[in-house]
Amino acid sequence: MFKESHLRSAIKAISWRFWATLTTVVLVYVFTGTIKIALAIGGVEVVLKMVIYFVHERTWDKIRYGRKEIIPFVLWYTGLPGSGKTTLANFVCEKLSKNGYRVERLDGDTVRGIFPATGFSKEERNTHIQRVGHLASILEKNGIIVIASFISPYQEARDFVRGLCRNLIEIYVATPLAECEKRDPKGLYQKARRGEISHFTGIDDPYEVPQDAELTVDASNESTEASTDRVLKYLQKRNLLS
Repeated sequence: MFKESHLRSAIKAISWRFWATLTTVVLVYVFTGTIKIALAIGGVEVVLKMVIYFVHERTWDKIRYGRKEIIPFVLWYTGLPGSGKTTLANFVCEKLSKNGYRVERLDGDTVRGIFPATGFSKEERNTHIQRVGHLASILEKNGIIVIASFISPYQEARDFVRGLCRNLIEIYVATPLAECEKRDPKGLYQKARRGEISHFTGIDDPYEVPQDAELTVDASNESTEASTDRVLKYLQKRNLLS
């Protein structure tokens, strides 16, 4: 997958206009200014320019200057419930989409909606993450950037996903538990504290902090814009974005 730079497009436009104009000048010089000849010039010019344009484009296809290959990757946001994973991932996804990148968004709530029977035991969680990781790797292999946001609490499942993907960037959203509980838009932490929900990560199920995350962000003391800017700069440093 390639994304053509503005400079390359401008150079192509200038070179094409030069040759097209030169052709017209030569034809006008060769022919007289009568209407029949003018029409003849117009007809000949159309044909010649079509041929020249074809040759011109085929030649530029072989020139790599200004052409940057877009290497697909997987951004994997992980963290406690309510840490801000979805918000951050959505923001980055929107930024990349606006800049013309092919992006696919995978989110925990959305994917679980497709597989409602998926449970919350350690084995079921790991199987779920492995399934999503497989999907992400397939999309990546087909030239699509994947932005995923899942609690994915266990290191072994995250390692499994890393092994599947060619370019996985793990982003640990390290918002403290107290802040996550304070936000709690769905009231899930309160229900877990009252025992109404079992296997809730951070309360009665563990969250294994990533040991090899490429980036760590804290939504409690860093704005969404600032976190996004750090992620984009990191991707540029890795030559994954132009």
